[in-house]
Amino acid sequence: MSELQTVDETTFDEKVLNADQPVLVDFWAEWCPPCHQIAPVLAQIEAERNDLTVVKLNSDENPAVAARYRVMALPTLMLFHHGEVIWSVVGARPRHKLIKELDDALHAAV
Repeated sequence: MSELQTVDETTFDEKVLNADQPVLVDFWAEWCPPCHQIAPVLAQIEAERNDLTVVKLNSDENPAVAARYRVMALPTLMLFHHGEVIWSVVGARPRHKLIKELDDALHAAV
């Protein structure tokens, strides 16, 4: 399984806000067990879908981005479309529930 692309404070605007398609950002930290739990699910979603990109951002190493989006707990997942947050959730989710929530948010944004 492939590793998710990483973004940071220097690449966030280009890779997320200016992206041509929706981007799901995984705000995570090394010390966060649920972050490690959800990582393989997110990698599967990235590998299976061509309608969105999944990236991860280490909140400890990039506090300015985490603060800009008021990330208070980890993992936080945010779906960006045309530079705007169209959906977010805090905490790990079962794969089927996460996919349904993502699909609902993507359909509502179209």
